Amino acid sequence: MDGGVNLKHQLLTLIGLLLLLTSCGVKKSLNHQPKLEGYTNTIPKRIQLNDSTFTVGKNQLRKNQHGLWELYIKGDPLERGLVNGSLTKELLQRQENIFFSKITEIVPSEFKQTLLRKFLAWYNRKLFLHIDDEYKTEIYGVSRFAGDDYDYVADDYLRSLYLHGAHDIGHALKDLMLVGCSSFAVWDDKSSDGGLLIARNFDFYAGDDFAKEKIVAFVAPDKGHKFMSVTWGGMIGVVSGMNDQGLTVTINAGKSDIPWVAKTPISLLTREILQYASNIEEAIAIAKKREVFVSEAILVGSAKDKKAVTIEVSPNNFGVYRVENSSQLVCSNHFQSEAYADDKNNILHKAESHSAYRYERMEELLTENEKIDPKKAVTILRNTKGLEDKNIGYGNEKALNQLLAHHGIVFQPEKLKVWVSTNPYQLGEFVSYDLNTVFQKFENANETISEEQLTIPQDNFVQTQAYKNYERYRVLRRELLAIIDAEGKASPELLDELKTTNPDYWEGYYLIGKYYYEKGYDASAFKEFKMALTKEITTVPDRERIEKHIKKIERD
Repeated sequence: MDGGVNLKHQLLTLIGLLLLLTSCGVKKSLNHQPKLEGYTNTIPKRIQLNDSTFTVGKNQLRKNQHGLWELYIKGDPLERGLVNGSLTKELLQRQENIFFSKITEIVPSEFKQTLLRKFLAWYNRKLFLHIDDEYKTEIYGVSRFAGDDYDYVADDYLRSLYLHGAHDIGHALKDLMLVGCSSFAVWDDKSSDGGLLIARNFDFYAGDDFAKEKIVAFVAPDKGHKFMSVTWGGMIGVVSGMNDQGLTVTINAGKSDIPWVAKTPISLLTREILQYASNIEEAIAIAKKREVFVSEAILVGSAKDKKAVTIEVSPNNFGVYRVENSSQLVCSNHFQSEAYADDKNNILHKAESHSAYRYERMEELLTENEKIDPKKAVTILRNTKGLEDKNIGYGNEKALNQLLAHHGIVFQPEKLKVWVSTNPYQLGEFVSYDLNTVFQKFENANETISEEQLTIPQDNFVQTQAYKNYERYRVLRRELLAIIDAEGKASPELLDELKTTNPDYWEGYYLIGKYYYEKGYDASAFKEFKMALTKEITTVPDRERIEKHIKKIERD
C-alpha cells in the first residue's frame, strides 16, 4: 500500500545522512578485486542454436515449452560465472535494466540519484568482507557480461555484488511488504506417501517484468553438491532450491530494523547451505558462521532427516524452530523459536502485519486436507481466500496467493522431485524436474529436461472473468495512484470501475477515499473510507491510516 512512496521517503531519509558521513572505509571496497588465480579464465564461445537455445561447451540455456528458461552450468567458480554470464547475457542485462529503471522511477532527481550512489558505496563498504571468495569469483565471472548502461552506478563487478544484496536492502528499507512469503512442510502421516513435502510462494515483487523471464538453474559445481534453484538473470544466490542430497532451502523475510552496513546477503548464505550441506545440522552450522544484516527465516527440508526446520537468523540473534509431536511445519514472516520469544520487532510484526493471518490460513487449509500430495500443495499455494474461505479481495496480502508471486515451488526431497510454477504468478502450469536424472539429461543434447507426465495443469482461475477483472483493477490502480501523485483529475468511470473490478478488496475504496480527501470532497471521502473499513484490511497500520482520515473529516 503506497509502497513506492514509503520506500522513496525512507531512501531519501537515509541519503540525507550522507551529509554526516565520511568516505572512511569506502575506498578499499571500491578497489576490491576477487580471487582469479588458479581458475579457468577462458570459456568456449557461445553458440546460438535457435532463438531460445544457447550452448557454451556442455553448458546450456534453453527455453522450454512452458516458458521457463532452463540453465545448466558446471565447473570452478570463475568458469561457472563466465558461462552463466555468457549464456544469460540478454536476460542478465534485461533484469538489470528492470531493477535500475525501478530505482529511477522511485528517485527521479539526478542529484538525488548521485547521493543514492554515494550512499550505496558507503552502505556496501563491508559487503565484500562478508561474501565467500568462491562466490565473489563467480559473481565477477557473471559481471563480465553486464551491460554498459549502468556503469555510472558502479563498475560491473561491484554493481553485481550490490544486486545480490538487493533483496536484503529492499527488505529492510520497505519493511518487507515487498516480501510476504508463505511456506509449509509436511511429512509422515500428513503427506500422501509418508515422505517429506515442502511448498512455498516466493512473493518478492519488483514489478511485473521482473518475474517474466524465470530461470530454473541446474548447477554442477567442482566442489560441493549439485543443486537446482529458481532464479533470474545475473543472480547466483538461492531463494528456493534443492540439492542432490535432498536438502531444500526457501527463505521467508522477518521484521528488521534498518541496518547501517551490508553484510552477508541471505541468498548467498542459502546458496552456501545448498551447495555444502546434506542434512539439517550441517545447514545450521553454515548459517551460524555467517553474519547477516536483515532478519530471515530459512526453511530447511532434509531427505536424510525426513523432516524440516526453520533456521531464524538476524543481525543480533539466531534460533532454530523444530516442531514437537507434529508432522507439519508452517512458516510465514514471523519467527517462532524461543530465541525470539521476547524480540520486540518480531512481537510487533506478528501483531500488526498479515504474517499471523497467513500462518493461520495455512494451518486451516492443511487441516482441511488430511494428506498432502504435490497437487494439493499447489492448490493451497494458489488459494486467494481468507480465513474460513472469506472473500477478502484479489491481491490481498492476507491471502496465500497474493497474485504477485515471482514463483511457487513444491519439493519432494526424498524422491529428488521438484515442481516449478509458470506465469502468471503461481497460476500457470507447475513443471516437474527429477534431480536423479536431470543432470545427465543435459549432457545428452536435445533431450527434454522436465518430467512432462508429472506437469500440474494451469489453474482454471486464469480463464475466469474474475481474473480478467483483477488484471484490469491493477491497471486502474496504477492510473489512480499516478493521478493522486500528480494532483490530477480522475474520471467518475475510472473510480467506479476500480471498485467493481475488485469489490471485496479494501484498497480500492481507500484509494478513492484518498483521492476525494485530497480534492477536498470530504463527504465522498468519508463514505469510501467507511466502506474500506467493512473489508478485510491487510495490516493494523493500514486500518489506522484510514481511521485517522475519518477522524480528521469528523473534526472538520
